[in-house]
Amino acid sequence: MLGDASRNCVGLVAAAVLGLGLSGVAAQETPDPTESLTLPGITGYAPATGDGPIALQGEGEVTLAAKLTAEGEDISRGLVWRIFSPEPGPDGKLPLVASAQGGTQVLSLAAGSYLVHAAFGRAGATKRITVGLEAKREDVVLDAGGLKLDAILANGKRIPASKLRFAIYESGDEDGGALIAPNVAPNSVVRLNAGTYHIVSTYGNVNAVIRSDIKVEAGKLTEAAVQHYAAEVTLKLVREAGGEAIADTSWSILTDSGDPVRESVGAYASLVLAEGSYTIIAKNRDRIYQREYTVEGGRDQEVEVLAVEAQNDQVEAEITD
Repeated sequence: MLGDASRNCVGLVAAAVLGLGLSGVAAQETPDPTESLTLPGITGYAPATGDGPIALQGEGEVTLAAKLTAEGEDISRGLVWRIFSPEPGPDGKLPLVASAQGGTQVLSLAAGSYLVHAAFGRAGATKRITVGLEAKREDVVLDAGGLKLDAILANGKRIPASKLRFAIYESGDEDGGALIAPNVAPNSVVRLNAGTYHIVSTYGNVNAVIRSDIKVEAGKLTEAAVQHYAAEVTLKLVREAGGEAIADTSWSILTDSGDPVRESVGAYASLVLAEGSYTIIAKNRDRIYQREYTVEGGRDQEVEVLAVEAQNDQVEAEITD
């Protein structure tokens, strides 16, 4: 008797690539014996072994196919198949009986019961099957879709892809749940099981971070763009407005409440800062200069701090667009 399909909350697929636009199918809530299963890495196809505890007399042929939704077409490529014995081995893990990569697979297995796991990107599902002497087909419904992410600035300007990264988490508390996919490049398609995910968008590498929750639907490609209120600033210490940057300068950037944001050393300091007010401190040859500066979302600036002998917190620094 066949068991229910179980959903593994890692992964997804883009229906735009596969030409699908179908609604999802609700997964049945039943205990999954493979919920805590750690799947080993594989390469190519490993033939079934005939000396395991599930082996019975004779072999049967089984065709394995996976779909994004119950009404969808077979996925033709990009799948990773793993077939396990349902009984744990001496090490407490489920023995890997066979594996394959690609689309639909036709396998010859010893008659008996198996657990079949199909992975498509970070989407996956597990199904219990029974193999007999007669050929049969088993369909695994992934209940998955695709997610493509991008970000823009407050003024509508596109953010350079080299300075933008996303992280995808399971939906959880304010900080999100378990990490699913780190360092996701913008406009790349990530395959995920249907559900709601916590997305963290990071522009630059300081404090320009946006969080949002996005729902992925089975059989569909979800495209989302978040908006960053931040700008890139380039700092330099000069003896006069428009002058050359002074080398060997140490930089410290503080928030308006005095919390440190970033420190660096060099003639120039280029960084992306979230919108807000900051104190910029430049140190050169045991002399300290500072100025207040407000970052406006989408307005990149070159900021000059004047190295003058005066009340440094009152120095008027020139800003060059």
